[in-house]
This record gives sequence, structure tokens and C-alpha cells, in this order.
Amino acid sequence: MSIRAVLDKMEPHFHKGGKYENWYALYEAVDTIFYTPGKVTRAGAHVRDGVDLKRMMILVWMCTFPAVFFGLYSVGLQANTAMAELGITEAPGWRGSILTALTGYNASSTWDNIIHGAVYWLPIYAVTFIVGGFWEVLFAMKRGHEVNEGFFVTSILFSLILPATIPLWQVALGITFGVVIGKEVFGGTGKKLPEPSTDRSCLPLLCLSCANFR
Repeated sequence: MSIRAVLDKMEPHFHKGGKYENWYALYEAVDTIFYTPGKVTRAGAHVRDGVDLKRMMILVWMCTFPAVFFGLYSVGLQANTAMAELGITEAPGWRGSILTALTGYNASSTWDNIIHGAVYWLPIYAVTFIVGGFWEVLFAMKRGHEVNEGFFVTSILFSLILPATIPLWQVALGITFGVVIGKEVFGGTGKKLPEPSTDRSCLPLLCLSCANFR
């Protein structure tokens, strides 16, 4: 059975009235990663293309890979060079265990440098994607719309601007603030600060279901 057939079989359960209707945003995000959305432009007044917004964002995400690999190499090179000068033979903690198992600490080796950089960057990116993705999916489910494609780009750019040795709890806190406070409380991508609410029974800026955010 193809992926398309599996997704089509599951789809009715995620629409309104289905037992998983609250999870439609997550289903839609997975479906449109693999396949073009069913709703496409057909009128002649618009430019028609096989590239939709989600695929454009994935393309931009992939275009950051040269910067990612150069960053991994640069961090690893500086770390391995400093360790050699200081006479340190192994990195501390769980990172050292991974590096010992996979590679060495030779600053003249491209492989050693990239892997050394990766053990610092990959956890940062994983935390960014998981925590930020959680907030994106939560707000999409509460507001009844699709998951915003721009998070593919936001997540990788955010991870690339952080220091290599930043504590992971600070990564989680930073992406939470960026997604929730910097974006979602204003209504999402392309939205502005909502009009003041006359309902004083809640804090409208933090309410997931407030009409001002629809």
C-alpha cells in the first residue's frame, strides 16, 4: 500500500466530526510534506507552478545546509585546535563518549572537525525543532488552521545563531519565547497586534482561542 493510499484512508478521521479532528493540523502538515495539496490555483489570473509554499520553505531550509556544514567544521576546528594546544585529549561528558566512538580530535581532519561540531549543533537543533514545533502544532490545532511552513526556516536559522555551548534549556526557552510571544500572540504569520478586547475575563494576548486571533 502506497503512502498516498494510507493517508487517504486516514484522512476522514481528521476532518470535522472525525475522532481525530483536533489533530487535523498535524495530519495536514505530514500530508503536504509528501504530496502537493489538493487545493491548487486553477484560474488563469494567477501564475501556476508546481512549487507550493511548503516546498518553497523546504527549499530555503535546504539552502542553509552550506552554512550548517561550514559552521560544524568551524566549531570543530576551533575546538580541536584549542584542545591540542591545551593538551586535552578528550571532550568531557556524553559528547566526549560519542566523539571517542565515532572519530578523533585531529584538527587537520575535516571529518573530525565536522563531527565535533555536530555533537554541539545537532542537540541544539533537535530541541529547537521539537519545542518550537510543539507550539506551532498546538496553536494550529487550537485555531483550526494548518501548521505554518515557515517554521522549517525559523528553526534552522534560530539554531545557527546560538553559541555552540549554550545550555539546552535556554534553547527551549528562547524558541518558546520567539514562537509564542514574538509570533503567535499576534495571531500568527502576517498578523498585527490585535485590537483591545472588551472581555476582561481573560488576558486576550495569551488566550489560544480568543476571537481576536482568528
